[in-house]
Amino acid sequence: MGWIIATLIASFAQTGRNAAQRQLTTQIGTMGATAVRFLFGLPFAAAFLAVLALRVDLPRPDATVLGWAAMGALAQIGATALMLQTMNLRGFGVVTALIKTEPVTLALIGAVMLAEPLGPARMAAIAVATSGVVLMSGVDWRQGGWRPVAMGIGAGLLFGLSAIGFRGAILAFPSGDYLTRASTALTISLVIQSALVFGWLALADRPALAGIRRHWRDSLGAGFLGAFASLFWFLGFALTSAANVRTLALIEVPLAQLVSGKIFRQKASARQMAGMGLIVLGVAGLIAVSTGL
Repeated sequence: MGWIIATLIASFAQTGRNAAQRQLTTQIGTMGATAVRFLFGLPFAAAFLAVLALRVDLPRPDATVLGWAAMGALAQIGATALMLQTMNLRGFGVVTALIKTEPVTLALIGAVMLAEPLGPARMAAIAVATSGVVLMSGVDWRQGGWRPVAMGIGAGLLFGLSAIGFRGAILAFPSGDYLTRASTALTISLVIQSALVFGWLALADRPALAGIRRHWRDSLGAGFLGAFASLFWFLGFALTSAANVRTLALIEVPLAQLVSGKIFRQKASARQMAGMGLIVLGVAGLIAVSTGL
């Protein structure tokens, strides 16, 4: 039951963090809001790890751990930036549903690049999820309306790759219980991400840094929610497969739609709601077939 509790807590916290970042996007831009998640999340993660270090010996990361962590960190930066940019073009709940197509895109990439057979059941699940995307988007594909949809799906793919990288880092530690390994991997990842986004903003987007300083209170709240959500995601990855965690994380779709209506006043049409339902059904079916659930 531990991974279930961790995933549910992470899903609720992540929905709140995404909403906070979405609001910051209008104030400090996409890259500024992306950076907030890492820059303001690092102190909370480091503080928790320091307290944990008083009780246990922390495992030392080797090159394998750092490699997996770097992969997850880079993928998550790209995913977050794409997600926030897409939320400027589509509703909060709609984008969340698009992001949850990550298992579909990962399965298709595996079939094309690794020659992994899909089989009838997986093909059917992919078809259901894809039809949900088409139904929900409701765009004129000839007029460039496909771009926000592609961006949302791309963000989901990168989030999926980040989950693989983070779980790889957690499992690569030679010692430590699941809480210690998850907390250490999270802090390492946030150090990498904070260094990268701060360096980028310092070189290419000084106004965003100034905006972060002006809106530090809102940024602090988003950072705390980000670190809190990430810790429980990492705990989930430490306890079970990324596929199991991502399946239960589909609860974010109805949560995001609730936030979309209550906070952003973005109401989904009947077509969009039906499309979201098909995406959830298709993704859940795909993961069930892949994991033998």
